[in-house]
Amino acid sequence: MTLPHIPALRRGRAYESLDKAQLLDHKTGKVLTEISQVNAGIIRKDLARVSESRAALKKFTTEQLIEIAAKAGEFFLNGSLPLGDKGHMQSAQEYVETLSSTSGLPHIMVRRNMSKIHHALTNMRTVLNGLTRGLDLEILDKGFGKQFGTPISYYPTTQALGLVMPSNSPAVNSLWLAAIVLKTPVIIKPGKEEPWTPYRLIQAFIAAGCPAEAFGFYPTDHEGAGEILKSCGRALIFGDKATTDRYANNPAIQVHGPGYSKVLIGDDQIDRWPEYIDMIAGSIADNGGRSCINASAVVVPKFGREIAEALGKKLGPVAPLAATDENARLSGFANVKMAEYIDNAIEQDLKTSGATDVTAAHRGGSRKVEYEGGVYLRPTVIHCDTFAHPLANREFLCPYASVVEVPQNQMLDKIGPSLVVTAITKDPKFTDALLDSPLIERLNIGPISTMKISWDQPHEGNMFEFLYKRRSIERSDF
Repeated sequence: MTLPHIPALRRGRAYESLDKAQLLDHKTGKVLTEISQVNAGIIRKDLARVSESRAALKKFTTEQLIEIAAKAGEFFLNGSLPLGDKGHMQSAQEYVETLSSTSGLPHIMVRRNMSKIHHALTNMRTVLNGLTRGLDLEILDKGFGKQFGTPISYYPTTQALGLVMPSNSPAVNSLWLAAIVLKTPVIIKPGKEEPWTPYRLIQAFIAAGCPAEAFGFYPTDHEGAGEILKSCGRALIFGDKATTDRYANNPAIQVHGPGYSKVLIGDDQIDRWPEYIDMIAGSIADNGGRSCINASAVVVPKFGREIAEALGKKLGPVAPLAATDENARLSGFANVKMAEYIDNAIEQDLKTSGATDVTAAHRGGSRKVEYEGGVYLRPTVIHCDTFAHPLANREFLCPYASVVEVPQNQMLDKIGPSLVVTAITKDPKFTDALLDSPLIERLNIGPISTMKISWDQPHEGNMFEFLYKRRSIERSDF
């Protein structure tokens, strides 16, 4: 039996390589498809012609590309789109089932991620309005114009956006969608277990009328990923702290690593903590705990143990369910070694005094479990005596959070860089201190889940400011 084949896409054209990798069902190990692998030399050769890809996008106005994005959103969510180079058309349901099989995400989570992507694509005008702060979009077509009566001009910082994507969550692909509407081709290295979403998005854009030349899809190795990062004038990389630290000081590369997102409760609201347990639990565990905006620490001035126990009681019983179950809340691990590493890391650090796994009593068993052939990590809430404990400011690819007591006047000195902070307080002085903090990328004031995002207010980096730079300009009519 001939296996389905996913090709690389070189300027939108299918390319079958002699070197192929297999994608496996995370439970059964069954081979589901083969995917062509390309080397750094092919990527380098194709990037030499990337200006042609940008020229193809420049033929469209920004308004036209907004309309194309909206159509692509509908195709992505509901349509049957080409999968591979053998004429197969993948339905939306087939996409859900296949992605679930290789990534471990249950169907309900895949569909929720699809809805997030659809929302971003169909609301691209609102997204761009937020990114550009209300810029007249015709200025991007002409290269110059006036805003508030002042001459203004923007120029592109790159001919293409490079993307080294992860496998943890489909909705992370939402971060690059605006690039196409901003007339910037994308060069994508998909995640090892998750080529399905970027490939489907590319096909949705093409079906909606976007030029195929605007897309490069290159399943590749570390050398190939390095070539994308090096050769594209702007790039995004996703990974753990060790990966992202290597690029932290490179302004041409936007790094997306651990979020260390947090929930803080102020002195003025801490006595009402039981009212916030559901919101905090959702911040920790929604999307299977796989997002950088999941809360990984809860910092409170008092009642730390009581809050930890309440969260442990709520999340501890959560167990794996069938992928098709609408109540499924946990994701399986395609990489079983990652699950083993996380479980061992937590257990090792629990040996350091001052930390208690409060979910253990409510799990009724091990953290790492097998279910229907898949490997899962059940939720873990750790009560830490101090913020100095090694488990107090950690993040793992599963529902995990620490709860630690820190005096309010010391919180901002302790928490460190945080992608999202939900601060439950009405204290004006504490609010002012939060607003002044350079450590917080996105700030929620009040009981708002860390998982709630607004596409017109990016929670990590501004794609327009990354891809365009303002220049001074004067024009003389002569």
